Amino acid sequence: MASSSSIALKDMVPAAENNINTRFILLEKRNTSTRTMESQGKQNRACLELVADETTVVHFQLWGEECDAFEVGDSIRLTKGIFSYDRSKQVVLRAGKRGKAEKVGEFTLAFVETPNMSEIRWGPDPNNPKR
Repeated sequence: MASSSSIALKDMVPAAENNINTRFILLEKRNTSTRTMESQGKQNRACLELVADETTVVHFQLWGEECDAFEVGDSIRLTKGIFSYDRSKQVVLRAGKRGKAEKVGEFTLAFVETPNMSEIRWGPDPNNPKR
């Protein structure tokens, strides 16, 4: 059950702001890729997971050691997360540099399997240029 400071995944809108406080369950570990950061010459692993709450499903992006921090069935609390476009122009949820994702339980959250918010085509908000 969501607390008053937590929002449902269905209520998120893409924005370049770290303002997402929510809770969800990890449904599926998906793509793992390794990217080389040209400016630093380092490789960094990126993982794209499928997560859900009782309202919708969304892709959740993890980096580096975060990829191994969570398993299918884990309940995760995200604070100061960001819901925005990745390099492939897909909308993903992630902790970002200012946010934090932490395991808060296992198999203890009701969820749905559709629709997937990451597969929705989003347009600009005419009333707010940041969205």
